[in-house]
Amino acid sequence: MKVVSKLGVAVALVLSCSAAVAHHSFAMFDLGKDVTVDAVVKEVQFTNPHVWLQIMVADGKGGQTEYSIESGAPGMMLRNGWKPSTLKPGDKVKLTMHPLKNGSPGGSLVSVVVPDGRLLGPGATN
Repeated sequence: MKVVSKLGVAVALVLSCSAAVAHHSFAMFDLGKDVTVDAVVKEVQFTNPHVWLQIMVADGKGGQTEYSIESGAPGMMLRNGWKPSTLKPGDKVKLTMHPLKNGSPGGSLVSVVVPDGRLLGPGATN
């Protein structure tokens, strides 16, 4: 009976781990299109599973639109030259993204020119 219990526990662990390594699709982004915007950083969420950038973009009518930009995992970004302090609220950036297919203000990070002039990407290809 102990062998069956150990086998059952092992199977349960393997099945539960598969959800942790699963990754979502990038189907919501138009990967064939790049959009570049001048923006001001509102917030940086340097957390797992993906880093998010909240940026403000002029709407051409005197107002601003907030965009949510998904990036790579923090570990990948660290290996690609990012630090949690690379971008701060108020920083002016030039950001290139794959836009959302549905036209909502957001996208997947392609690259960004950070305030010190470096060009950084998300740390992984989409």
